[in-house]
Amino acid sequence: MDINIALLAIIAANALVSFKGFNDISFFRKYEFYIGGIRAGEQYRMLTSAFLHADVMHLVFNMLTLYFFAPVVIAFMGTFTFLLVYIVSLVAGSLLTLYFHKNDYWYRAIGASGAVTGVLYSSILLAPDMTLSLYFFLPIPAYVFGIGYLLYSIYGMKAKSDNIGHVAHFGGAIGGFAITLSRQPNMIYDNTLMVILLLIPIIVLFILAKMNKI
Repeated sequence: MDINIALLAIIAANALVSFKGFNDISFFRKYEFYIGGIRAGEQYRMLTSAFLHADVMHLVFNMLTLYFFAPVVIAFMGTFTFLLVYIVSLVAGSLLTLYFHKNDYWYRAIGASGAVTGVLYSSILLAPDMTLSLYFFLPIPAYVFGIGYLLYSIYGMKAKSDNIGHVAHFGGAIGGFAITLSRQPNMIYDNTLMVILLLIPIIVLFILAKMNKI
């Protein structure tokens, strides 16, 4: 029972904070991820912004993804490690975003995408044979979705044509990847190919960053 309570508590917290933000712009502005505010000493924004969402669809998409993939992490590693994956991925997403945008004082972001991506990546590592139904009818292997999702995030970072926090997706993936392997180190030997495949987009990101291509 505590497994469901832990997951539902996170979903409820996201819903409550998000709906408060929908109806109170001053609340929204105070707690969103905003580089100018963070650089001025408001580091709390790096945590609170992960409970705010742009609209109901943004909230529902993130929470549905969490609802479907969190049970995999919980089943394999337990409630405590699931919470650890979620929190570390959240923080990693914010830290990586801060690193990439530290001089963009105007930059703003919101959403649980970093934390949710960490849970998604963790679940794919733990159960790589999972099949997802893309658009509810097209079945694809979970690992293909995970790799494609991060490669799309690289494109989004380069294009800068939307307000999605693509960098947070990578930070979250790194957090989920690291915590899962630290808790299940045998996967490095038992599932080496999958570990390498899921590591590729992360490596590509840092190569492009080193080359100043993003």
